[in-house]
Amino acid sequence: MSEANRVGVIRDINGPIVTIDLPGVRSGEQVKIGELGLFGEVISLHGREAVVQTYESTDGVRPGEPAVGVGWPLSVELGPGLMGGIFDGVQRPLSKIALESGDYIRRGISIPALDRSRQWEFERAEGLEAGAEIGPGSVLGTVQETQTILHRILVPPGVAGELEEIAPSGAYDIESTIARVRDAKGNSHRLSMYQRWPVRKPRPYRRRDDGVAPLITGQRVIDTFFPQLKGGKGAVPGPFGAGKTVVQQQVARWSNADIVIYVGCGERGNELVDVLETFPQLDDPYSGRKLMERTLLVANTSNMPVVAREASVYVGITMAEYYRDMGYDVVMLADSTSRWAEALREVSGRLGQMPVEEGYPAYLASRLAAVYERAGRVETYDAGSGSVTLIGAVSPPGGDFSEPVTSHTKDIIETFWALSKELADARHYPSIDWVTSFSGHVQTAAQWWHKEIDPNWEQRRAAALALLARDAELSRIVNLVGPEALSDAQRWELEGAALIKEGVLQQSALDDIDTFCSPAKQFALLDLAIGIYRSGESLIQLGVPVSELQNLPLLAKMRRIKSMYSSEELDRIQGFRDEVEKTMEGIRVEYAKQGGGVGVE
Repeated sequence: MSEANRVGVIRDINGPIVTIDLPGVRSGEQVKIGELGLFGEVISLHGREAVVQTYESTDGVRPGEPAVGVGWPLSVELGPGLMGGIFDGVQRPLSKIALESGDYIRRGISIPALDRSRQWEFERAEGLEAGAEIGPGSVLGTVQETQTILHRILVPPGVAGELEEIAPSGAYDIESTIARVRDAKGNSHRLSMYQRWPVRKPRPYRRRDDGVAPLITGQRVIDTFFPQLKGGKGAVPGPFGAGKTVVQQQVARWSNADIVIYVGCGERGNELVDVLETFPQLDDPYSGRKLMERTLLVANTSNMPVVAREASVYVGITMAEYYRDMGYDVVMLADSTSRWAEALREVSGRLGQMPVEEGYPAYLASRLAAVYERAGRVETYDAGSGSVTLIGAVSPPGGDFSEPVTSHTKDIIETFWALSKELADARHYPSIDWVTSFSGHVQTAAQWWHKEIDPNWEQRRAAALALLARDAELSRIVNLVGPEALSDAQRWELEGAALIKEGVLQQSALDDIDTFCSPAKQFALLDLAIGIYRSGESLIQLGVPVSELQNLPLLAKMRRIKSMYSSEELDRIQGFRDEVEKTMEGIRVEYAKQGGGVGVE
């Protein structure tokens, strides 16, 4: 039955859930609802009756209005022109919507994600001629999408056979025919520069690989203490005001991924406005060009329809998989998966499904796992290796990490950057709690650090974490009976932990020098802090009073040095290290001369 004949009627409306009578409709199919043509998705079938979740408000829509089947599931357009774009939760381009409908998205408005009128310079793949055998993922040619990103035009999944014809290099729009492929059954497939893919279906690949290199974010507490691999799965849980969005924006801005996709899923409008206004102004630290040349933004604020919020994460991960298939390393940031889960809860409630933990549907854990499992490093069909790193923010009510979304996420992911309200209140940013956080990638990341930076990385990291754990124990004693109950050695342990917390872990996103820290500088600061602690430890064993060491000016400088010298000024950090060694050796010599007495200016 053609789409023109597949017109039904609306039977019932319950918020965003609409029941329609539409012959031939399929589960998962997209439909247009009512006179306004609101887009929706079939989520349940009962004979001819279908239950549809709509992506826009159904206010004013009445039973009896028409419902039209589109013929395909909720899908995204994938092709040249995506990069640098800003889309809503169902991949409508917000910049074009603003020109047509103003500050608010008019209901029923339908604008394709990709510009049909723009011409792209297509460069045919070298040596590719008619008669060649090609398959899914074969590279037909390339388009310079931005100055930073070379867009590879790929044969879509499911298409394989003999190349009947291929267009010569030249300027084409995305709908122009650039190739024809005849499959084994004799059917001819027309290929253009774009393809459509259903968002709830993972894109195929040859095989999954293990991650081999860390995602460098320039944030010391992440890279040095709780590293994430390219192709890994991570979460940033934390209560309101703990800094989840800032952590994710720092990762988006400074990570060494080829492409960044930021999905604002149900977040406050002012936060997304900040992202939308600042990102186009940022420079890419790796290419020197604008960051938006390798960035995609999906914006679905909390006042937008709740069902589109649920779709936005799938839209983002599908676009990430598309660029992964070209051989790129993609990082996708979802802010936040808690809002996404709330959308699941609302829709399931309207469907009358049995609620379980805190009202969430029984399939919450499996849906979360299905989304996170679309991350990974893979061997693509024809472009080598590519990866999708998925990092989701989680907003547990009241900071309770035992609530369902956080606890289920914790079971799935490999890197857990737990934000602490106490650290945030103490103005310690990023407020990632070193006691609660964890990473399952330390051993793999260590191989990279040992090869690229220093073979002592893992040892220094372990020493710092041990000192921080010791600090937590001693702090409880101090809170009970005061610092006088501690020995000099124990008080120096507290001082050493403070050097690590203030001199290494703290990092201001607003500091022009310290907002990004190269791996070499990260190790230099960590090694310096551990070196100062161990030098002082040996002096205390010789009898030097801890009060004398605490008054040393170098301790205050150690706390400030991260903001004094940039990543390009490692020689000046080394100069300070020499100064530290000279000072400590001077104390040792002076103590030896006095036979146990010490005088320090």
